[in-house]
Amino acid sequence: MPTETASQAQRILNHLQIVSAQLALRAASPPLLAKVQALKRYQQARFERSYADLLQSPRYAGAARFFLEELYGPGDFSRRDAQFARVVPALVRLFPAEVVGTVEKLAQLHGLSEQLDTRMAQQLDGPALDRAAYIGAWQAVASPAEREQQIALTLAIGRAMEGFTRKPLLRQALRMMRGPAAAAGLSELQHFLEIGFDTFKAMQGAQEFLDIVRRREQALADALHAPDALARLAACPPGDESLGQLP
Repeated sequence: MPTETASQAQRILNHLQIVSAQLALRAASPPLLAKVQALKRYQQARFERSYADLLQSPRYAGAARFFLEELYGPGDFSRRDAQFARVVPALVRLFPAEVVGTVEKLAQLHGLSEQLDTRMAQQLDGPALDRAAYIGAWQAVASPAEREQQIALTLAIGRAMEGFTRKPLLRQALRMMRGPAAAAGLSELQHFLEIGFDTFKAMQGAQEFLDIVRRREQALADALHAPDALARLAACPPGDESLGQLP
């Protein structure tokens, strides 16, 4: 395996090991697991609230649903992660380099998000969650740099999917890889890539969608990090669209 390919494979494995460590930590503590699951449900509800307009949009609903279910949702990705970890050498050998680069970003995003979710859940008194508890947990553990990286990785995955749609031969290659991917144990990854490709292709241009995601996510992150976030929340100023994203 070439040096760069081997390095990329190792980086993907490192990110997946971070995810595995977070899952093991929660498995050893049912109360922590319950709080993480509650936090993920809350964050899914937040996304649905933030993007209610896009989820109803004929043009953008598919992409918004893809982000919600594949990147933000409380779904169990352990099967997909286990596939990645078992067959990373096959992944970097079978898939085009640009696809492998996107998978690396996906693994990195997942590792970072799981770490932040665990740390936030550890700040909660229990699985019951409201706006004030969410803000308190966020401010206790999440640095602005980590949140900016989380947003940047999410957008990078979206831009990569958009780029794939401009390469029709890549879509054909993905179809041809269904058999080899299944034989190599990569069916979950194959599904993720095909759904992402088709969803972004159907948008016929993703720039506006990605710009909306960037603005709203950054505005919310900035508002949550503000020292007066709890006071602003209590005052509920009219037109406060940032904190108003919280359910």
